Order: sequence, then C-alpha cells, then structure tokens
Amino acid sequence: MKLNRQSGVTLIEILIAVSLLSLLSVGVLVAMRIALNTLDKTDAHLIHNRRIANSEKILENQLAGLMVTQAEWRPGPDRSEILPFVQFEAQTMRFVTSYSLQDGLRGHPQIAAFQVIPGERGVGVRLIVNETPYTGRTQAGLMVTGVEPEPQTGTHLIRYAAVVPGPQSFILADRLAYCRFVYLERSFEPPFALWRSDWVRPFELPLGIRIEMAPLTTAPGELHVGTVTVPLHLTRDTTTLYNDGN
Repeated sequence: MKLNRQSGVTLIEILIAVSLLSLLSVGVLVAMRIALNTLDKTDAHLIHNRRIANSEKILENQLAGLMVTQAEWRPGPDRSEILPFVQFEAQTMRFVTSYSLQDGLRGHPQIAAFQVIPGERGVGVRLIVNETPYTGRTQAGLMVTGVEPEPQTGTHLIRYAAVVPGPQSFILADRLAYCRFVYLERSFEPPFALWRSDWVRPFELPLGIRIEMAPLTTAPGELHVGTVTVPLHLTRDTTTLYNDGN
C-alpha cells in the first residue's frame, strides 16, 4: 500500500498553531488583568469617596449633638468646684455629645475628644477622635487638670488632660495639609460675629464651630475633605445645673 505524502500536518504547522494559541492566551490574560486592575481602582475610588462622606457626616452629627454638661473638679481633698465641661482650642476639642460612633443617635452620650496629630511618618496631619461613655460630673472632673485666670475676659481658663492617641482612636481625616478648629464668637459691634481659634470664654458657648481642613494631594474625580461648619443651637447656660443630670 502506497502512503499519501500530503496527509497530516507538519511540525512547523504545529509550532505555529501552538504559538498562536499562546499569544491568544496571553492576550486574554492581559485583558483580564487590566479589567481586574480597573475594578480594584474603581472600588478603591468608591471606598475613598464613601469614607470622606461618612467622616464629614460623623463630624456634623457629633458637633450638632453637643450637650451642655458640667465637671466636678476637686483641687483638694475637701474642695470641689462645678465647671463647664467643654474644651475649645485650635488643635483640641472635648465635649459630651449625644451621637455615638458605634450606635449613632441611639447611643449613650459620649465624651468626644478631638485632636490634630502628625500624620504617618510625619507627612501632613490627621484628625482623630477618642470616645468615652459619659457617666457624670465626677468622671468629667477627672479630666480637668487646673484652672487659671484669663486676663482678656476676667474669667478663668480650664485646663484639661492631653488627648492621647491609641488603638481605640478613630481617624476621621488623614493626609491633611492642615486642620484647625475655629469658633464663632458673638460681638456687639459689626460684623456682630467673629471666627477665632483662641476661645477664651469657657463659661459661654460659641455660636458655631468650624473645622478647617485641606488634603495634602488632590486627584481628579475624587471627593476631597473640606471645611465642616456646624451652628450650635443651644440656649442653655453652661454654669447652670439642670435637673436632667447634665
């Protein structure tokens, strides 16, 4: 029987077919990798935007939930003073709020302590908050370290223990170019209100609180952390003891 020399495929044809299949497989893998990278970037973009929006909402809720409370400070074994429990400084804030990070508006009142600290590896700054369940004036008084005269107003400044960052600290904003707290002071002359960072009236509440922030870097299409301003709709006297336990 005579063999047909034209039947089957040659080795070169097999090599060409395998090469084409390999190129096709590589193309498919590259396309899948690009698609997955795009999906990861989109997810990261959405998570970043959601984090920014949530942080701003948390700040607004905590400031809007500010409660007028007092601290029972004991400078000596047989002495005690009732002081307003609010700390308003350029880099630090501390007060009792009805808004809880864990339970929202349904949670127990919390002592919220805000602090501006250096960022990771010293790059920029970040804003953190420590929450502690509020139990009463005695607990708040333990955070008071002293009272000193304030020559501008003729009243007294209340000094508090430092806000210490730790594992329990919640980072509200990170990688910031700057972050500072300013407070709206009532004035009896035009313009009748003035923003100031050195709040020296602990026995009065500001008309509003503004947290001024700006990111270190900006990227197109991303939400950027910005200034948060919240008016304080409170008419309570910080020196008056109310019967509701505050």
